[in-house]
Amino acid sequence: MGIKTGQEYIQSLRGRKMKVYLFGELVEEPVDHPLIRPSINAVAETYDIAVREEELATAQSSITGQRVNRFLHIAESVQDVVLQNKMQRKLGQNTGTCFQRCVGMDALNSLHSVTFEMDEKHGTNYHKRLLDFIKMLQTENFVIGGAMTDPKGDRSKGPAEQVDPDMFVHVVKKDDKGIYLTGAKAHQTGCINSHWIIIMPTMRLTEDDKEYAIVGAIPADAEGITYIYGRQSCDTRSMEEGDLDAGNSQYSGQEAMIVLENVFIPWDKVFMNGEYEFAAMLVERFTCYHRRSYVCKTGLGDVLIGAAATIADYNGIPNVTHIKDKLIEMTHLNESIFAAGIASSYQSHKMKSGVWMNEEMLANVCKHNVTRFPYEIARLAQDIAGGLMVTMPSEKDFKNPETGPMLRKYLAGRKGVDVESRMRILRLIENMTMGRNAVGYLTESMHGAGSPQAQRIQIARQMQLGYKMNLAKHLAKVKDDFLEPTEPSDYFKRVFKIPNKEE
Repeated sequence: MGIKTGQEYIQSLRGRKMKVYLFGELVEEPVDHPLIRPSINAVAETYDIAVREEELATAQSSITGQRVNRFLHIAESVQDVVLQNKMQRKLGQNTGTCFQRCVGMDALNSLHSVTFEMDEKHGTNYHKRLLDFIKMLQTENFVIGGAMTDPKGDRSKGPAEQVDPDMFVHVVKKDDKGIYLTGAKAHQTGCINSHWIIIMPTMRLTEDDKEYAIVGAIPADAEGITYIYGRQSCDTRSMEEGDLDAGNSQYSGQEAMIVLENVFIPWDKVFMNGEYEFAAMLVERFTCYHRRSYVCKTGLGDVLIGAAATIADYNGIPNVTHIKDKLIEMTHLNESIFAAGIASSYQSHKMKSGVWMNEEMLANVCKHNVTRFPYEIARLAQDIAGGLMVTMPSEKDFKNPETGPMLRKYLAGRKGVDVESRMRILRLIENMTMGRNAVGYLTESMHGAGSPQAQRIQIARQMQLGYKMNLAKHLAKVKDDFLEPTEPSDYFKRVFKIPNKEE
């Protein structure tokens, strides 16, 4: 029987023989480590929400014939893609952090169409292998992580040109049983909390890069894998006595480096093997899904807006005009992110394999907004919070019999508000804007799923200036030659298309 609840998920992680290094030491049991556990709790919520809100967080799978967790579902309609976004926003609201499963969901959906088209061209059987793998994941209700980002070494050189070939994950050996990989994947979200990890190429490849054109699934505790846990600002607060200073003691994100040394993948878990010309297709389709997946940040934005409004209330100034105006601006920016992402999902189209994929232009607009707007939302939250957010004494000082009464006297807000409640809200704002969960809300918003320039490149490819210039010339009755292309791009065709009942 597959995992059902968050508690069952947490138990499923125990006893694995994983090599996890944190602060230079090997972690005996990651589940029980106080710095790691909040990130596990965030993933556990993706199971519990599926029990509480079945229509939102589960879907009927044509692969198993059963209802499955939406993070493992292959999108079979526009509504499926839209519900991914709605689920992501709700989970952001529930956890206030990264819940670490969007990469795996987007990897499975992008591989569905890419493996189908590889088989179509090369006569391979990657698509069937993938479907068998997905059936197993859905049946057992496992967490799947996606590993795309390589260290890259010298950015001016491709994988095969690197002085050290291990700067990109590559095949070092093949036999009749499978392949062996060596290299590393950096910034890997939730990898230690996953049951399986899909290794994928990180960029467009050439014929010289065939050994780097590899996609395969590996158990997270496979032999030859070493995890080196990444630091997060203020992360050791979760290891201190008490929970006030952490800001969000229950939930956090997780990033680590994965080092692979001759890691074995059997042939039935290999979904690309040297088809270098499909690497760019996979990267582009994955980023299309994943860039609109960043609507998850609007759930965090909802929490931060709520925290800013709460501290204004605790300070006795909820109705001051400039405070209300800042909250309006925060809301405007947050909803602008969601608008682009959900619009991208509503403009989804059916691929050859049967999976539905969202609109690419709007996905890139969504992610480009995410690289900017959370920073302004965070700035406004700090503005409303005031300087105490970064100068407040520790929880131990509040508990000290001599200093505690002083702090409770002089750090009081309006009448009727408990001083500790005020401190907790300030710590939450600190946590989300400059502390541990600022990693997932700010910097990861900047660089995850491609840094800002990556979105600008994709937007430039699709902005179709020639078509738009022709529109203007037609209305202005300009007589010079029309520019190519004269027809609208796929983006505009989808904008103007009237959906049929099946969609």
